[in-house]
Amino acid sequence: MKWSQTLIPTMKETPNGAEIPSHIFMLRAGMISQVMAGAYAYLPLGWRSLHKAINIVRDEMNKSGAVELFMTALCPQSLYEQTNRVEAFGNVLIKSTLVRGGAKTPVVFCPTHEEEITSLVSQYVSSYRQLPLTLYQIQTKFRNEERPKFGVLRTSEFTMKDAYSFHTNLESLNETYKKMYDAYCKIFERCGVPYLPVEAESGPIGGDASHEFMIPSANGEDDVVYCPKCRYAANVEKAEIGEKEYALPADVVLKDVAELATPGAHTIEQVCAFLKAKPKKVVKTLIYNVDGTPVAVLVRGDCDVNENKLRRLLGAEKVELADEKTIERVTGAPVGFAGPVGLKEKVKIVADPTIKEMANFIVGANKAETHLVNVNLDRDFTVDVFGDVRNALVGDPCPHCGEPLSMENAIEVGHVFKLGTKYTEALNAKFLDANLAQQTIIMGCYGIGVSRIIAGLAETSHDDAGIIWPVPLAPYEVCVCPVKATDEASVAAAEKIVAQLEEAGVDVILDDRDQRPGVKFKDADLIGFPVRITIGKSLAEGKVEVKWRWDSESTLVSVDEVASQLAEALKDERKTNARFYASKKN
Repeated sequence: MKWSQTLIPTMKETPNGAEIPSHIFMLRAGMISQVMAGAYAYLPLGWRSLHKAINIVRDEMNKSGAVELFMTALCPQSLYEQTNRVEAFGNVLIKSTLVRGGAKTPVVFCPTHEEEITSLVSQYVSSYRQLPLTLYQIQTKFRNEERPKFGVLRTSEFTMKDAYSFHTNLESLNETYKKMYDAYCKIFERCGVPYLPVEAESGPIGGDASHEFMIPSANGEDDVVYCPKCRYAANVEKAEIGEKEYALPADVVLKDVAELATPGAHTIEQVCAFLKAKPKKVVKTLIYNVDGTPVAVLVRGDCDVNENKLRRLLGAEKVELADEKTIERVTGAPVGFAGPVGLKEKVKIVADPTIKEMANFIVGANKAETHLVNVNLDRDFTVDVFGDVRNALVGDPCPHCGEPLSMENAIEVGHVFKLGTKYTEALNAKFLDANLAQQTIIMGCYGIGVSRIIAGLAETSHDDAGIIWPVPLAPYEVCVCPVKATDEASVAAAEKIVAQLEEAGVDVILDDRDQRPGVKFKDADLIGFPVRITIGKSLAEGKVEVKWRWDSESTLVSVDEVASQLAEALKDERKTNARFYASKKN
């Protein structure tokens, strides 16, 4: 391919609205172009990289035993109504109405395909002999993102690989889950993405296992808790907290409770500002409805209640914050002033054990515009149940080895989880077992944001000059760059090298533009081609300059040998990413 015959609109300046490296460099490198907020066109370079990621995903999915199909992007809304997901998705679900012959058919642009795949399986699978079965597709998804940002990391239209497995029993599901987990690790390793598998929250129907695959990144929107020692990792919604003894300091002096007016102080931040206190001196009291029964939940002021942990601790089906009417009935006060002392209705009090080591703390007074100070556990109120009901914080003990936990931001790029029977029950996907008894099919679900692989790589692999692509994802593996496009000898040598590389199966682009060398070099680095071959003064000696994108120095190689040497090196690099990974360690 010649540069002059394709579309590569590189930019020197940072485009308006681009804030993070992946967004900036993908726009500047001419890989993507914004059509509107949340929607991007992939230009030739971006499309090539995206397809390389797709091919890696497809290859590993096929090797795992999954079978590819292709479903519709439009789906009847009635399917989503059967699973109660029209309301659950809310405004995220993009809906429309088709008018045909006067009849109206409500449809949705699929944000995911559980409904459609389950409906298909319910039509064509009827016997245990047809199971297990794993089906996958690589398809465009649609979600009405309220705040699309960060380029193709968060958009309303995106490319996703979603797979669904169908089983007669949990043992079969577990086997496929392991296959998918292993396939994901191979995919991200082949792509050169710095991934981290973390334990994730499945919810009440998601089964007993769920893992997210995260790309550690300062600009990630997810929080990952991890242990530097034993490598335990989980997202903040799932992360457990290790055992620890919580007790009051031996020399603590308990002060008398006092009631203080706190007008306008409804939140922790407002209370702390008004009373000139730190959040660690406050105990939050939140009223939850747990299976329809009010429960008071206490956590330290700098902590957040984890509703999934609360649900599991209490063995509940449904946990949600109580409405204002319930809160006023239980506390006798408006929202923002609840506390464990003097509740108007006797309810179960659940607390995180961190409050055991707190003394003379601040709580709501169950009275409008009022708080209590110098409150103490046991003396002023009692707790019915202690348990881990909060999100983990930096420094909490690891649940596996007890060492302090750390936390970092990350980009979610994949998710595998055991789905259970939520969709198969709703859509009547059944099978006959060996005894001719009808059973509900058990499902697993496995998704990869393919477009996020590309953006995640650009986000984590770049320097001041531009993107640094690993060979497997690079739009072109080699850029051949004659310094003078008007020099016949240079052009002839360049074309010969290009032809030899193409014959060896290398993706190569010839920069045939009549531009200054500096412009060509800067564009090559901005785009991030793994190898640049420069044909200049050394040609007189029968040599060309070879530079790998991540190396600071170049080497001189014989014109007659450069193609064969690079073809062999690139063949190995496609399989191992060895040079690319080694550069990350230096």
